[in-house]
Amino acid sequence: MKLEWWILLGVWLLSSGLLFLIPKQKLRLAVTSFVFMQAVTWMFGLIVVEYGLLTYPVRLFAKANRASFTYEFFAYPAVAVIFNVFYPHFSRKVVKFFYYGAYCTALTIPEVLIEKYTDLLEYHHWTWFWTWITLFLTFMISRGFCVWFFRGIVKEMD
Repeated sequence: MKLEWWILLGVWLLSSGLLFLIPKQKLRLAVTSFVFMQAVTWMFGLIVVEYGLLTYPVRLFAKANRASFTYEFFAYPAVAVIFNVFYPHFSRKVVKFFYYGAYCTALTIPEVLIEKYTDLLEYHHWTWFWTWITLFLTFMISRGFCVWFFRGIVKEMD
């Protein structure tokens, strides 16, 4: 099996493992965050590949779609779940900013390495900076949606 397929398998296993970290009392928040982020990332992922900003030469369901099913539909939504479930709701703004930054950086660094050393991803009119910015924005959108959706239910957002 090629390295790329092993990486995809590892991403699926790691993402699945992350979902087991969710406390039972925050399961509704997790499911809401996961499904919402699937919709957001699937749409943005399709736009990015349709405009030729990047390509995924090795991917699941290659004949059905040019976007990365693994990343857009499972891995990134799983990370967004962890982001929202463990969000430092009552912390200062600077802590929240670094929380966003840490997640964006933790996702951007492996993406850059994957782009450089594998055939899973190729940047065309894209850079790591655009990845970091879009991650930041989509995390903000996800967090805003969860806060809006669960407004008035403080225990769910704590």
